[in-house]
Amino acid sequence: MFRRSLVPLAALMLLTASTANAAAPASTTAPATARGCHLPGVTDGLRCVTLDVPLDHARPDGAKLKLHVTVAPAHRQGTRGDPLFVLAGGPGEAGSEVAPLLSTAFNRVRATRDIVFIDQRGTGRSGKLDCESKPEHERMNEQQIEAELLACIGKTKATWAAYTTEAGARDIEVVRRALGYTQVNVFGGSYGTRLGQAYARLYPSSVRSLILDGVAAPDQVIPAGAKDGQAALDRVFDQCAKDAGCSKAFPNLRAEFDGLVGKLEAGPIKLSLPDPRTAQPVEFNMTRSRFLGTVHGVLYSPADARRLPFLIHNAAQGRWQPFIARQNLAGDFGGPGGIAMLMHLAVVCAEDVPRMTPELLAQDAGKLTKPLAEQMPRVCKSMNVPPVAYKEPSRIDTPALLLSGALDPVTPPHRAATAAKYMSRAQQVVVDNLGHGVSQLGCAPRLLRTFLDKPQDKLDASCLKEIPPPTFQLGSAGPQP
Repeated sequence: MFRRSLVPLAALMLLTASTANAAAPASTTAPATARGCHLPGVTDGLRCVTLDVPLDHARPDGAKLKLHVTVAPAHRQGTRGDPLFVLAGGPGEAGSEVAPLLSTAFNRVRATRDIVFIDQRGTGRSGKLDCESKPEHERMNEQQIEAELLACIGKTKATWAAYTTEAGARDIEVVRRALGYTQVNVFGGSYGTRLGQAYARLYPSSVRSLILDGVAAPDQVIPAGAKDGQAALDRVFDQCAKDAGCSKAFPNLRAEFDGLVGKLEAGPIKLSLPDPRTAQPVEFNMTRSRFLGTVHGVLYSPADARRLPFLIHNAAQGRWQPFIARQNLAGDFGGPGGIAMLMHLAVVCAEDVPRMTPELLAQDAGKLTKPLAEQMPRVCKSMNVPPVAYKEPSRIDTPALLLSGALDPVTPPHRAATAAKYMSRAQQVVVDNLGHGVSQLGCAPRLLRTFLDKPQDKLDASCLKEIPPPTFQLGSAGPQP
């Protein structure tokens, strides 16, 4: 669900608020144009809504941009007037791209509530700001990929300062008014949790409850995630060492990983091998950024992470095909969606990179996100995005459910604990055997509805402990039974 969130730029090329602010206008209610529609991965008929929002909410009569909203009407008509607004991750993922969650995470909720997916400005069908993904990107080195990205930035005429989290939050209020809802429940995943918190702070009377899955802390700096990523990787290594089959198959796993990183830090590894897609001979440049970005992405899902020892061991032995096949996975099956790269950069360059101080980077030193931390300041300089000053978060009094996977490499439980310090009615749930994204798995879909029906009550989430740890993959046949 949130697998594309917070990923290194090289991988993206391959995949390609205080109380005082609440008085500021969200803009006058915009006329909405609705039509019946279908989205990939969803069998039900939906309603697609297009409405105009101000490019700059401080100038409501100025330039406009078109916002896309998808409404999945409740199965039981006339039962609930408070819908669930869904905010996707990234930044750069569109709500319409996570609509298939209707059959998983939101299956129980939709029985009595409309589900509303918002394509945040600059994503999906709301004027996606992206760069073209080309097959030759896979064979480029890091410098060539960065040059491609800078060229894309240079020829894009967007007003970068208009694509902030606060602007996205004010758009949500325009959507609420246009659709005629009095209060809404807000679900945010990954970066969507930052956006959801911003909306709840700007418009507290509009929000009935919050569900935040993979919670970003208010002070979190996206490119500075080395400690969290390394902790997740260390857990995989430790679990492998304690597993009889894994430790026997891969007794030198840490040394093999460190050896690969050392080689890649000296320069790209040139590979000539059959293409995992076509079996035709092809040449690849395995760069440090590609390798570490793929490892980091694999850690998002514990089931995927249990394949990592097999992938690392084979690469260390010179058999790169399994690793490259996994690297290609998101591009092969991601379809036309995916992160809006330039929108991602507009947010991160304005809100995160200005806080990447030398002191922070020294405290957060590590391998997995080092290429991203090194590259982002250079890329952001080319965008010249005005920085957004960090504000001490105001208190959120809305009932909130905070969901965290103990194995999450980007928004682990301590991030949710930090966010909860600024909330008076937060319930935090940590699931031992899960990673980045809880809502689709086990009994979580039922718990979402239970919480939404009575958000003021204490939630019994003990059923999530029944989710077992995945097994390790030891050979080409896949994970152990």
